Amino acid sequence: SLQDQFDNLEKHTQWGIDVLEKYIKFVKERTEIELSYAKQLRNLSKKYQPKKNSKEEEEYRYTSTRAFLATLNEMNDYAGQHEVISENMTSLITGELTRYVQELKQERKSHFHDGRKAQQHIETCWKQLEASKRRFERDCKEADRAQQYFEKMDADINVTKADVEKARQQAQLRHQMAEDSKAEYSSTLQKFNSEQHDHYYTHIPTIFQKIQEMEERRIVRIGESMKTFAEVDRQVIPIIGKCLDEITKAAESIDHKNDSQMVIEAFKSGFEPPGDIDFEDFTQPMKRTVSESSLSNSRGDGKSEPKFGSKSKGKLWPFIKKNKLMSLLTSPHQPPPPPPASASPSAVPNGPQSPKQQKEPLSHRFNEFMTSKPKIHCFRSLKRGGAGPEDFSNLPPEQRRKKLQQKVDELNKDIQKEMDQRDALTKMKDVYIKNPQMGDAASVDQRLAELGQNIEKLRLEVQKFEGWLAEVEGRLPMRTEQARRQSGLYEAQNTSAVNSCAQDRESPDGSYTEEQSQETEMKVPATDFDDEFDDEEPLPTIGTCKALYTFEGQNEGTISVAEGEMLYVIEEDKGDGWTRIRRNEDEEGYVPTSYVEVYLDKNAK
Repeated sequence: SLQDQFDNLEKHTQWGIDVLEKYIKFVKERTEIELSYAKQLRNLSKKYQPKKNSKEEEEYRYTSTRAFLATLNEMNDYAGQHEVISENMTSLITGELTRYVQELKQERKSHFHDGRKAQQHIETCWKQLEASKRRFERDCKEADRAQQYFEKMDADINVTKADVEKARQQAQLRHQMAEDSKAEYSSTLQKFNSEQHDHYYTHIPTIFQKIQEMEERRIVRIGESMKTFAEVDRQVIPIIGKCLDEITKAAESIDHKNDSQMVIEAFKSGFEPPGDIDFEDFTQPMKRTVSESSLSNSRGDGKSEPKFGSKSKGKLWPFIKKNKLMSLLTSPHQPPPPPPASASPSAVPNGPQSPKQQKEPLSHRFNEFMTSKPKIHCFRSLKRGGAGPEDFSNLPPEQRRKKLQQKVDELNKDIQKEMDQRDALTKMKDVYIKNPQMGDAASVDQRLAELGQNIEKLRLEVQKFEGWLAEVEGRLPMRTEQARRQSGLYEAQNTSAVNSCAQDRESPDGSYTEEQSQETEMKVPATDFDDEFDDEEPLPTIGTCKALYTFEGQNEGTISVAEGEMLYVIEEDKGDGWTRIRRNEDEEGYVPTSYVEVYLDKNAK
């Protein structure tokens, strides 16, 4: 029946809408996957990016690491294209289809409402036709019965004329009513036939046609969405290809020769290879200087050194105790040895050794000191952990040249900044002079004077560092001792503390420089120092430590310890891997931090 067809169409069109909504859900999940993938790619790229102001950032000067950095950046762009896919699919497919589904539901509802309305109308017409037909049938039967009654009355001679006339009039009335019902039935039948023809040949086909067009538009629309689905992906393929091309280009730019040359430039020291070692003839007596003999006697004769506070100690360097002197001369300057694999001494056959450094003969260093002008130094300069020398003399020649050049470049940049500020203030002052209402020209004079002084100081600094740079590069002869003194005086004049004393600053690698101030020079003979400096208070203990392994301090500046031995800590590890300890008042030195377990006193300063 027609009603069954409407039911079938209603079920089919609802299934079509369900298919469309299922496809929308599929595309939405695809966009979520693209976004998640892009986010993971960006996080991956960010995770391996070099951290600012870190050692990793310095490593990215090599071509291989720069290529890796380019790869990370391209991965960011690659992730961006997947975000574009997600955005386009959301706007062109998900959003459009969602709106279309709402419109489709409204249109479908309208069509089926029209169909049900047309069906109800034809059913109403049919009911009217049936009612008219039944009425006509009833009236015909009534007219037939009235006619038969009249004829019976007319044949009966016992019936009066009045009764016969009455029966005749009743029969005529019924006959007229039957004629009227017939006419009404005929009219209703013609109307119904017309309505039925329009229903089956006009209204219903029109509704079915609209439903068919609606369904076909839905099918076309889902097909177009599938094409868009592929086109959105296809649009980003060229850009993704460019990203991959850039990664390939970065990989091809890797230059192994350049990278290895950069390593050479970064670590070359400029030292000349050592020459041949001369033969030492021990069959002939050697002349020893007084200072060298006294040092050898103090170490070789096995005599115990005087306790702190003794007035009879031999003079070595002024104001420095003997053990401190040896610590300064041979302070460990390279990373300490790693702890042995086991705690037993047999695990390390020769025992851990502190790194050896090239040292001048003691006699030469003593003679150089004794013939130079004596100076008073701050005792804190004798402690480990001070800053490196200003002229970077503690570095190898090539590294020193690079550091000096870098310092000169930084100072020149500072000078340029100050000059730019001065030029700007000068222009402002000219404007104020020409237009006094804009400001007071005298208000910038003080700042201009400060800038001039700053520029002059920076230029003097540049000259000083350029002199050291020229010395390293061989353009100037090596500075004499007098030149060093003048440089030291210049540095002392630039300090703000009038009574501060120049420090023998020990650099991290064990070397040290002298910076002397004019106010602290004492013109007295080298041998007339007061013994009160020998009575300097020893460094206070800040805790205790237990030796985890046996350490044989074979180099000067270090001290030997036995496994399990308890000692005093007088100076913490400053970051170079060495801890300063004391066994008793006469024995102290450095041991590797990894060889001891430190117990610091919380109340110690």
